[in-house]
Amino acid sequence: MRLKEDLNPMLLMLFHLMVWIYTAITFLPSYPLSWISRSHRNSYGSEEERAKRPKARSVLGRPEGPYRAVSTTKRLLSSLHPGVDTLDKMFEYAAMRFPHRDCLGMREVVTEEDERQSNGKVFKKVVLGEYRWLSYREALTAATQLGSGLASLGQRPKTNIAIFCETRAEWLIAAQACFAYNFPLVTLYSTLGGPAIAHGLNEAQVTHIITSRELLETRLKAILPEVPRLQHIIVVDKKPTTWPGYPRGIRIYNMATVQKLGARPENATFERKQPLSSDIAVIMYTSGSTGIAKGVMISHSNIIASITGMAERIPNLSEEDTYIGYLPLAHVLELCAELVCISHGCRIGYSSPQTLADQSSKIKKGSRGDTSVLQPTLMAAVPEIMDRIYKNVMTKVEEMNSFQRTLFILAYNYKLEQLSKGYSTPLCDRFVFRKVRSLLGGRTRVLLSGGAPLSAATQRFMNVCLCCPVGQGYGLTETCGAGTICEYWDYSTGRVGGPLVCCEIKLKDWVEGGYRSTDEPHPRGEILIGGPNVTMGYYNLEAKKQEDFFVDENGQRWFYTGDIGEIHEDGCLKIIDRKKDLVKLQAGEYVSLGKVEAVLKNCPLVDNICVYANSDETYVIGFVVPNQKQLLALAGQHGIRGSWEELCNIKAMEELVLKVITEAALTAQLERFEVPRKIRLSPDPWTPETGLVTDAFKLKRKELKTHYKDDIERMYGGK
Repeated sequence: MRLKEDLNPMLLMLFHLMVWIYTAITFLPSYPLSWISRSHRNSYGSEEERAKRPKARSVLGRPEGPYRAVSTTKRLLSSLHPGVDTLDKMFEYAAMRFPHRDCLGMREVVTEEDERQSNGKVFKKVVLGEYRWLSYREALTAATQLGSGLASLGQRPKTNIAIFCETRAEWLIAAQACFAYNFPLVTLYSTLGGPAIAHGLNEAQVTHIITSRELLETRLKAILPEVPRLQHIIVVDKKPTTWPGYPRGIRIYNMATVQKLGARPENATFERKQPLSSDIAVIMYTSGSTGIAKGVMISHSNIIASITGMAERIPNLSEEDTYIGYLPLAHVLELCAELVCISHGCRIGYSSPQTLADQSSKIKKGSRGDTSVLQPTLMAAVPEIMDRIYKNVMTKVEEMNSFQRTLFILAYNYKLEQLSKGYSTPLCDRFVFRKVRSLLGGRTRVLLSGGAPLSAATQRFMNVCLCCPVGQGYGLTETCGAGTICEYWDYSTGRVGGPLVCCEIKLKDWVEGGYRSTDEPHPRGEILIGGPNVTMGYYNLEAKKQEDFFVDENGQRWFYTGDIGEIHEDGCLKIIDRKKDLVKLQAGEYVSLGKVEAVLKNCPLVDNICVYANSDETYVIGFVVPNQKQLLALAGQHGIRGSWEELCNIKAMEELVLKVITEAALTAQLERFEVPRKIRLSPDPWTPETGLVTDAFKLKRKELKTHYKDDIERMYGGK
């Protein structure tokens, strides 16, 4: 994606002259080195050269697969280190290798205050201190003592225990305690509402739960009468130590108290029954984008295989790396990413979306966000967060004066051209993109996107401006997050890479949708993932388990993903559709809702969008969360006045936004029948707290349909 050039000819000539001089000066000393690098078997080369290199191949030579990574055509890999086949062994192995290195870090809150906004709303702002660290040995001791303490409170091996907590160091310590003592860990998102929490706790028959003070008081307390089996609540915070006003029969402890209990000599000798690799490590409740959340049973061997595959795709992973953890640990992407880091001795500093950067919503103006302090080298993100960074930076580019904007656009397009040839651009990185790169601390060397498709525009922008590769990955909770990840040096967009070394991929014809493995030029079909990372099935859902999982004649487990993909000549996978997102209109046209949404989210006016289609109708409609700055500017251009809420409810504004969206859709070559004909503007953003998106910011279509029921009837003429 090149940025549009509307530039002063003299300035353009001057820039190209500077680039020519710089290239000429650096060419002679760099040419021998680049020639040696290119002759080396690991050289990256141009995009054209990289695209020709096989990343995966069909083992049987058939278009439907199965496809494996080129390095694993003989067998799939399922472990990082010999004999390390469970998560407790993995943590002990890391603590033995890196006993004194920093492991888990948290920032302390220095001050906290309320800040009143111009619209009367009050936001809580914080000033945070430096990171405080636990070493690997200290983290292992904390986990071992907690596990022993839980056992002394009656928690037994192979009996479920729940964690309902925000992402923080105590979450991972609690998880490692459960892994060590073979307590299957039931994970619940911290944004879940009361009914969903009660459902998970009751279905898993939980008697012990680990939570935070805030979640206990705001979410858990109200539903305690609905979970009669629950007896023990362990709060990770240090204060308070007494808990009045709770039902009889419920005992509440601070985590530190339970650890002290576990450290007592009489409890420290408690016989620990270590798990087998086939034992359940986690029952992970999915984010529930298509209905009631299902508990996915994940064994120790599933997670070990998954992190083996992920680690192989991250170059030079070592104890020198720093990872920033802020996504929900109840999500498989974040849990496996952190366990990959633990297995290699990296340090993990914790954050949250509200404190991530200097400009984040909870950071007091003038103080530093977490990325500025931590300066991570590794980071995982969901497309929603990366889209926000992209739009925020582009808004600032538009506000630059003519000279600054021209320089930025020239540098952007120059670097894009150099990346396609396989060259670096140190001058542009240092003088033009350094400020953008500093948004994430300035040292990020690998950024992995997962959870949903990342738009080509955003991916290109991140590759250029953050000066590090931004790779897409593809996996599901049911495959323990593993599936594919782009190669470090592959800057192509729209693709999710080849299969990891722990799994393989097949395509299954979906005749109804018109996708077959015999399609030209690329085989297409429903994606099936098989390997040791494929999980054990759904908890207490035997029929559903049989429907989505199967075991082949070789004893290997497979999962039907429901996603439609195509395999390119080099073995890379591209996600092109989803069975559940496909709607047939009255006239017989098929509309892929996800495809349309991915295109329209590139429009600067759109912060988020949900496309809806009724099979009894002839056209598509949409619900749009507009970008506030862009919408206010559009209203000003047309002389429309009003508050933010009023503007979103004015029919004239809907029509203006629809016109812009339609132009963006047709420019992106969507078909006319795919373009929304009517829209509803939403003044309120969709967050996990609203219940309209999951914790990974995937749309909850069922909830959105209910929320906008009246608008759907209006846009479809009362039908």
